[in-house]
Order: sequence, then C-alpha cells, then structure tokens
Amino acid sequence: MEPRTDFLAFACAVLGARAEAPARHHRLLIDHLQNVTDGATDRLMVLMPPGAAKSTYGSVLFPAYWFTAHPASDVIMACHTASLAEHFGRATRKVIIEHGPTFGLTLSGDGRAAGRCALQGGGAYFAAGVRGPITGRRADLVIIDDPIKSWAEADSRAARDTLDQWYRAELMSRLKPHGRIVLILTRWHADDLAGRLMAGSEPWTVLRLPALAEAGDVLGRAEGEALWPEWENRDALIRRRAAVGERAFAALYQQAPHRSSQKLFSVDHAVMIDVAPPIVAQIRGWDLAATAAHGRSDPDWTAGVKVGMTATGEFVVLDVVRVRAGPADVEQVLLRTARQDGVATQISLPQDPGQAGVWQAQALTRALAGYNVIASPETGAKSTRAQPAAAAMQSGRIRIMRAAWTDQFLAELREFPDSDKDDQVDALARALAGVSAVPTPTRRVHLQMMGR
Repeated sequence: MEPRTDFLAFACAVLGARAEAPARHHRLLIDHLQNVTDGATDRLMVLMPPGAAKSTYGSVLFPAYWFTAHPASDVIMACHTASLAEHFGRATRKVIIEHGPTFGLTLSGDGRAAGRCALQGGGAYFAAGVRGPITGRRADLVIIDDPIKSWAEADSRAARDTLDQWYRAELMSRLKPHGRIVLILTRWHADDLAGRLMAGSEPWTVLRLPALAEAGDVLGRAEGEALWPEWENRDALIRRRAAVGERAFAALYQQAPHRSSQKLFSVDHAVMIDVAPPIVAQIRGWDLAATAAHGRSDPDWTAGVKVGMTATGEFVVLDVVRVRAGPADVEQVLLRTARQDGVATQISLPQDPGQAGVWQAQALTRALAGYNVIASPETGAKSTRAQPAAAAMQSGRIRIMRAAWTDQFLAELREFPDSDKDDQVDALARALAGVSAVPTPTRRVHLQMMGR
C-alpha cells in the first residue's frame, strides 16, 4: 500500500526522523484510526492511561495523515482548554510543514495562526476549547482529546452536564453528514462524557487499554502485564497505584472508574497506634457548623482534626474534636482546643463564599489572636478534596491514634461519600493538605541539594 493511504507508514516516516517507532499498543491504535480514515468506523473512543502517547498518534499525527486521504475536508480539534487544542494544532502544523511534501500536503498561506491552518487542497484545521467558539464551522472529522481537565471538574455534576450539553447541542450540530468523531481521553468518572456516550443509543467502537492487563486483553497481554513497559513497567505502576489510591488508579490508569456507591477510604489500610511518633509539623483542620442539636434535629457537626507529619513524610491523626453548638459556643471550642494544642499547631479554617464567610473567618481569627491561623475557601467537590487523604491511607502512610474518638472517625471515613455526615472527612482533608505543604527538615535538605 502506498504511504499516502497507510497511517502506519506515515507514522513510521514521521517518528523515524527522530529515531522513534510505534509500540504494539500504538500499532493497534493506528489500525483503529485507519478504519476511521477509510470510513469503516465513524465513532471511535480511545481510552488509555496518562503517558501512553495516545495524543501523539490521535491528536498530532492522525490529523496530518487524515488530510493525505481527505485533502479538501474540514477538521475540528477540541480539548478542555483552547491552549491545549492550539498546542496540538501547532504540533500538527509542524508535522505538515516538515513531512507534508512527501505525502502531497502543503499549507496554504503562512499558516501562523494559533490552532488553525488551511491546505492547498482546500482542507482546513480549527482548534478550540470545549465550549469554545465553533459556531459557523463545519467538520468532516472531529477529534476531542481530554475534554475534562481535573478531578474537581469530573466530580461536578454541573460540569459533566455542561460538557454533555456542549457535545450534543453544539458540537454535533457542526458535524457534516457522514462525519466522523474520535474521542480520546483518560477516564475520570463513571458518569463522564465517555460513560454517557457508551450508555447511549449511538454505537461506538471502543479501544480500551488499561495500564495493567486484565483477562482477555486485546493485545494478548498476560494479566497484570504493563501496557508500555519501556515507559512504565509493572513495578512502577504498582508503586503508582499505592501512591494515588484505588479510585484514581482504577479511573485514570485502568479506564474503569468506580461508581459513586463505592467507598473512597480503604480504612483497613489505616495503621493504628497507641503512641505518637516524633512529629515535625502539625495542623488542626476545621469544618465549621453553627447549629446546636434540638429534639430530633440532626445538624452538622463542627469537627477539628489534628494531623501531624513525621520527618519521613508519614501522617498521624493525633486528635479529633467534634461538637454540635451555636456560633458563640463554636468559637469557645476553637479557642479551648487551640490552648490545648499549643502555638506550635497551626489552625486551618474554611472560609465560606460571600461576605458573611469573610466576616466569620475574620472574627474567628481575631478570637484566636496569638495562634498561627490561616483561613481559605474550599475548592472542588468534597470527594476530590478527600482523595489525597484516601490515597495516603491506601498506601499505609496514615497512622491513627487509638482514642475515644477513633471509632466514630473511622466509621465516617468507611462510609464516605455515602455517609450521613462528612464533617470529619472535610476536616481531615483540610488538615492533611495543610501539613503536606509544610517544609520538613528532610524536604529542606532535598531542596538545597536541588539548588532551589
């Protein structure tokens, strides 16, 4: 087959110039993209872990190759931000400039506009961010690469709904009859765009390649074999799983996000201790409520979780305070706890949005004068904020003191995110985020060695 109609030959020619070659999973991806070019597939979903080079083939090389077979066509590239889409556009344009003449491709004009170019054959390429300006554009091929930018966005039902609406109401209206769509992404959430499309009525060809092979692997790998061992081998992936936690690894690396009904914290991995080890930094994070319990009412709790960090970077849950009280009593609880903790313990307070939240944070900071107090707004969904703590617990890096509060604390973690209350989880997430940012002696030495 001539190179102009063979994506594998095209990719090998471009990559060979920099002494690279497709790995076995890249060749499978190339086969699927060839089917899109030939019209055998009109909806292709590519699900691979970070670092698998799926964007190199699907979002950089493929659009350039597409034009060799469809020189008069229109291509739209969409990503979670316009800057990422334009980055891919510049990379594709560079491929066309450097290798296009060999395959009959030539840009029309100077082609310097970020994220767009035209070809002498009449084809046009346009890059935009998701929900960006594509009105007035038409496409024979749409490539969507990484439409979700963060856990906070993935965990937001409103953000997922907005992306779904953009896809169905805006993007699909830009697709020409018989147009084709390639969706390239790493899974974040069971209800993400990929999950919704697979659950819909439109048939999609799905190429799912987990980082660690499962039974019946499409590449013929043995169970547990790494996808691209030259890049990241099995041992490295197992270490990564321990570091990021099961939820993140299942979604980002195995392309099998857990349903929300599955629990976030692996409480069985928590290390229980009776005596605290030497601590180099400690913070008490607070989640504030201001309603006392009356009769059968079930208000939220004010919870303060004190977390310490050892010189080796392990975390210790040292103490938990939990109370239902009105505003004046909550202030007294914070002050009394601060006296017990001492000035060496930093106090981290949440600041609710709006002027009332600012006033509350300022009032509590004044009441705690003489102590190291920081106040900051909460950002992102609760489960997103809790993930670092869940990952640390999964990897065995969280130790928990045995005390009167321990059972209630573990019970809330065990049921989260489906627990009735999540005040202790919020306080833990705030405390761990704060103490993780405190420079320890070990970190200071490392930074000095790095010249930073």
